[in-house]
Order: sequence, then C-alpha cells, then structure tokens
Amino acid sequence: MNEFKTIQTLAVDIGGSGIKVIVLDETGEPTTKRSRVETPDPAKPDPILKEIVSLAAEQGEFDRVSVGFPGVVMDGVIKTAVNLDSDWTEFNLATMLSERLGKPVRVANDADIQGLGTIEGKGVELVVTLGTGFGSALFVEGKLVPNLEMGHHPFRKKDTYEEQLGRAALDDVGKKKWNKRLEKAIATLQHLFNCDCIYLGGGNAKKIEFELPTNVKIVPNVNGLLGGIALWKE
Repeated sequence: MNEFKTIQTLAVDIGGSGIKVIVLDETGEPTTKRSRVETPDPAKPDPILKEIVSLAAEQGEFDRVSVGFPGVVMDGVIKTAVNLDSDWTEFNLATMLSERLGKPVRVANDADIQGLGTIEGKGVELVVTLGTGFGSALFVEGKLVPNLEMGHHPFRKKDTYEEQLGRAALDDVGKKKWNKRLEKAIATLQHLFNCDCIYLGGGNAKKIEFELPTNVKIVPNVNGLLGGIALWKE
C-alpha cells in the first residue's frame, strides 16, 4: 500500500476578515467541509493562532499544514502584513503554528496559493484577489514569480491598487465607481504583463458588474484553500 495515499493536509487561509480551514487529500480534493471564523480584532498573531488551533480541532485528523497569509512570506517568516497587525512583521508563522499543532507547516502568500489552485500552467497567468486588500500572483509557464505584491504599486491618482480597490475603497466610493476602477486596473495590468489569462478571486469578485475581457475569468474563493496542497509538492 502506498503510504502517500493516506497523507491529509490541513489548508488554512488567513484573511483580513475571515480565517478558513479545510482538509485536503493528496490530490488536493477536500475531505472535510470548510470551516470559517471572523478574523480577530486586533488581528495579532496569538489570537489568530488560537483560532486556527480551534478550527483545526474540528477538522479531524491531518498530517501536515499549508497556510496562505496576506503579505510577503519568506521561509515561513512574515515580512509584511498591511491588513492585519504590525506584530506580524518578522513573526515565524511556520515554526510557531507547527509547535501548537504538532505538525509540519508551510506558509506562502495567500494570492500565490490561490494561484496554485487556479492556473493552467500555460503562458503568462496573473491572479488577483479582491478582498480586504488587493492580492496578486504572477505565473510564467506555471512557475511563480514570488512576492509580487502588486497591490502596493502605484495605480492612479498617486494611490496604489489596494488604496483604490481594497474593501475600504469599495465601502467608501460604492460599487459603481469601484467597478470602473477595476475595469481600468485590468486594462493596465494586461498592458503591463501581456497576460494569456487573468483570474479574479477573493470575496469581492462577486461584486463585479461589467463585462470582462475574454481572457479574464472569475474563480471560486475556495481556490485559496485548494492550492495549499501545492506547497507540499516537491
């Protein structure tokens, strides 16, 4: 019997508004129902770790953990956390969560994981997550360009993509103006990267009201969990 067939991965998605978990089999298929809780406020490391441990206990058995985090991640260490709390900077999430769960943990940027659960692996593919912030992941022939953080690049009127298209901007200017901004952003990003395909995910993707170009697709938010299996593929 192939031992690998029994390996179960707990996939965790830490967001600015919610924390989600699910267990995946070795092919990346869910074996449990997704669980979700609101992200603690303030979104400091300890209360978030406690929520993950609590959610994990409800999911049953698992052998390893994949975590998507909204910021730059290097070797399991958090480098930026603009939409959470400054205490995350230089926090070793992989090590600390591994100690609490007693399982090996790998951590990556949440948009990168969403991309790994979405892309086809052909040409230039850009993944954008529209949530509390503006996440991004760029892939060339299936290979990730790490820590792109497009959301914090200048977009228009001296504002970044995140300042113009994050949840705070949506709440401030309303859906109609937000859609116009997003339409411009897609055109700008297409000119910048000459993408074969652009994928739009995240909780606010459901608020898109304009007709998308033929190479732009809305993808399920659950892809941010399903891509977690890819962190364990050598």
